Amino acid sequence: MSVRRLAEPAVQPAAFAFNRAKSAEVKTWIKKYPKGREQSAVIPLLMLAQEQDGWVTKAAIEHVADMLGMPYIRALEVATFYTQFQLKPVGTRAHIQVCGTTPCMLRGSEALMDVCRAKIHHDQFHTNEDGTLSWEEVECLGACVNAPMVMVFKDTYEDLTPERLAEIIDAFAAGKPPQPGPQIGRVYAAPETGLTSLRDEKTVLKSTRDREAKAAARAAKAGAEAPVAPSNAAKPKTDAAETNPTLKSPSARKAAPGGEQAASVAPKIDKAAANAAEPSVEKSARQRTGPLKKPGPDAAYKAPEKLDGAPIGPSGQTDKPASAMRKPKKPV
Repeated sequence: MSVRRLAEPAVQPAAFAFNRAKSAEVKTWIKKYPKGREQSAVIPLLMLAQEQDGWVTKAAIEHVADMLGMPYIRALEVATFYTQFQLKPVGTRAHIQVCGTTPCMLRGSEALMDVCRAKIHHDQFHTNEDGTLSWEEVECLGACVNAPMVMVFKDTYEDLTPERLAEIIDAFAAGKPPQPGPQIGRVYAAPETGLTSLRDEKTVLKSTRDREAKAAARAAKAGAEAPVAPSNAAKPKTDAAETNPTLKSPSARKAAPGGEQAASVAPKIDKAAANAAEPSVEKSARQRTGPLKKPGPDAAYKAPEKLDGAPIGPSGQTDKPASAMRKPKKPV
């Protein structure tokens, strides 16, 4: 940021004093701060001085410092730091501040500056021949959605074109300030194509809210006159032990042992069906468990014993005679 200095002594007035209207505002601002903190009002008081004379003079800075009981250097630090304070004479009817930050630059702020150079002065901070108009380039003025825009004192003019800015400058030169705000007919920062939400203002009006509140109060009063029985929705009646009142300890309801036995009926169970194997799984129809059938004498052995290749024993029958089954004796 460039160094900001006070105007040359040749253009500085000898003294400064607030007029009656501004003096009343000064007292209002000072009362907003606690005792001992009156110096915090230095910025609003310097703004009031600028509104009165159009720029902040050295005499105004010293006058504000005396009113607040602060050293001159402290008031000078504030006045030279903030770019909102004009330290040199500007146009008496309009000082146009053209935003040159990125959004406005992309939307054509350079063309707006060319209009100012053509209609006011080629250089910034220089007045026109009548001393009524001046201009400067500034940083963001906070209306990026409505770029490009300019500020004249406290009013902003948005959605500008070079042609529209030229008309605004002519209006200020004639002493007829135009209506500030967006210059394309939209409301503040609403979409250019029209509102997309909150199209009905009745939903946000205080009268609508009051009417709805009264209707809700009447409904609540009518509901209070007719008592509603308590709901048992959160107390389900089931056979689970958690909701059985007889199982609570201590329980007000007692159950007789005979009644419990009568209510506890054993289920009928088909043991044979329950013990049967599943044919589709085990590939056989049989009982899984149970006593085994004792084998008879014919089934005592899986395979009969054999003698000389012939079966013997109770399960093995042969047509050979007994003499043929005997082994021959070896000779002595």
